[in-house]
Amino acid sequence: MSRDRLPLFPLNSVLLPGAWLDLRIFETRYLDLVRDCSRHGTGFGVVLIGEGTDTGVGQLIRDIGCEARIIDFNTLPDGLLGIRVVGMRRFQMNDSSITENGLRIADVEWLAPAAVIPVPTEYAVLVTILERLAEHGDSQLAAAEKARFDEADWVSWRVVERLPLENAEKQQALAQNDPCQRLQWIIEQLPRFQAD
Repeated sequence: MSRDRLPLFPLNSVLLPGAWLDLRIFETRYLDLVRDCSRHGTGFGVVLIGEGTDTGVGQLIRDIGCEARIIDFNTLPDGLLGIRVVGMRRFQMNDSSITENGLRIADVEWLAPAAVIPVPTEYAVLVTILERLAEHGDSQLAAAEKARFDEADWVSWRVVERLPLENAEKQQALAQNDPCQRLQWIIEQLPRFQAD
């Protein structure tokens, strides 16, 4: 596993690999972060806040996060900067410090990417769910290459992204390294979301 220093953006939400997230940028430390990432073509880490608020520097954060890469900018109706990011690599945070302007920087280890394996037959229902969502207007799924629907890791992230799970549950999925174990965990959650 390789190590890096990564600026962090703690949030009350979980970013998953391949997922899009829209952010509203107004604090100086995060405006600087966006500027630096844009200039250097680098990403930043999104981590879930365990306790505290998304504006406080003293918050407790989870140690597993996801690298975010900026894919779009816009001006929001209130005149603030809006960005869209996509989740990339997962990381384990080892140590962090706070800069003068309040930005948290962490030493991270990149978690190994999952092997590309097909979706086991017993989880085919999850592929069917994603295909139906693509047919019914989910533009991100509709634009995905057909081959992605047979990749266990990709399928698991897309289902977790779309289920109405609590942040702690999404964090649990983010920490899971084995895509087949993640698919099994998803299958176990599905009855909660079925209509009576």
